[in-house]
Amino acid sequence: MQLLWSNTVLWLPLSAGIMVQLYKFLFEWISRRNFDLRVLVRSGGMPSSHAAMVCSLVSSIGYRSGPRSDIFALAAIFAVIVMYDATGVRQSVGKQAKVLNQILQELFTGQPVSEEELKELIGHTPTEVYVGALVGVLYTVLWFQFSA
Repeated sequence: MQLLWSNTVLWLPLSAGIMVQLYKFLFEWISRRNFDLRVLVRSGGMPSSHAAMVCSLVSSIGYRSGPRSDIFALAAIFAVIVMYDATGVRQSVGKQAKVLNQILQELFTGQPVSEEELKELIGHTPTEVYVGALVGVLYTVLWFQFSA
């Protein structure tokens, strides 16, 4: 177990993602007066914890192995795919869910169809992903800068 805790490239990205989710929870609790623990595990919102995590991973690997290493290239490509998915595919799915929920409400008003609505906040806007990416990189760079 001690080996896992000493692996900065593992726990730094995980803590970046957790930190962003905690921020989103606290922001919703303070600004909207809504104490909802589900925010801690919900996807979507500002900033993207997925982007923060994968960009922290890329930054950690870049710091440890160098930007010319094979593992850095792998992590960078992985990060691009995750961030593209967050803004492209998942954002589209969220928009489609919103439209389907509206159609069901209008079509079957007063008649029981389904008690569960589709999840609408699934993906991220490009800005949410950019901010998440920036948070992940800055978090990691600052960690390595001040821990040395």
